[in-house]
Amino acid sequence: MVVNPVKVDDLDELRRTVDDALAAAGWPAPQWYETTPDDPGRGQTEQAVKDGVDLVFACGGDGTVMSCVSALVGTDVALAVLPQGTGNLLAANLGLSTDLAAGLQVAVERGRRLLDVGAVEDKYFTVMAGMGFDAQMLEATNETTKARIGWPAYVMGAARHLRDRPMRVQIRIDDRPPVRRRARSVLIANVGRLQGGVTLLTEAEPDDGWLDVAVLTPHNLRHWLALGWAVVRRRGEVPRMEVFRGKRVVIISNRAQPRELDGDLISPGRQLRAEIRPESLWLCVPQPEDAPDLAVDAQGAGKRGEQLIEEARRE
Repeated sequence: MVVNPVKVDDLDELRRTVDDALAAAGWPAPQWYETTPDDPGRGQTEQAVKDGVDLVFACGGDGTVMSCVSALVGTDVALAVLPQGTGNLLAANLGLSTDLAAGLQVAVERGRRLLDVGAVEDKYFTVMAGMGFDAQMLEATNETTKARIGWPAYVMGAARHLRDRPMRVQIRIDDRPPVRRRARSVLIANVGRLQGGVTLLTEAEPDDGWLDVAVLTPHNLRHWLALGWAVVRRRGEVPRMEVFRGKRVVIISNRAQPRELDGDLISPGRQLRAEIRPESLWLCVPQPEDAPDLAVDAQGAGKRGEQLIEEARRE
């Protein structure tokens, strides 16, 4: 159990709940590793792998999950997400929200799926990487507001940057000629779902061996409204958005831009270079079906998880 103590209201209560629930399911007591400001989870996860664990629970926000992923890529150790931070992007794609019971049950039922990951320098992402507006939105989102109201806080952060000027980008995908655009955001996706359950890229699948690239080019508020409405409706073409596919993607901007991986900000830069690493991460999922939606049966897992916790408390 790799846990970010800052994201947990009552760490002792969490430990009791998790230990008791796993014991009720016939599992041994987990080893606990706490993250620190200097090491948000990668070092602890690497140590857990060396200690011979079969599964790592990532208990925290996007940064904790991303750090655990970076240590598990290429290993046989599976990742289970116990979301504690608001708006956890991978948890949203798993349909887990902040449901501790569902996260525990998903791991206990041993549903596993071997996923692709995207590699950016020495870091990895499971959902998407981005440059421009999406990272600006994260940067502008107030942590207190996010803790109070959840993912709608991102809408408030986004509103502050709707009228910002676009960036001039050159996008190279595999060995094709470069694409040049005046874009507000470029997203490199392994999975297509955003916060709030909104699907941006309907064709993106987590184990198809491809990265889907979305180039967003709205230049005014009317463009943003048309784009947002089309995405919410989930049918037809999305105006002001182009989609490409590739295995290697390089984005070069005319000026330094905010950048993010799986909802966690990384250092700004003029370039974002990503490549696909096929079949690199074992992830605990509600049902290991071959489908783009990782959240199949998440609600059912939540109900079964609540029963597991209740049984553990009675014992």
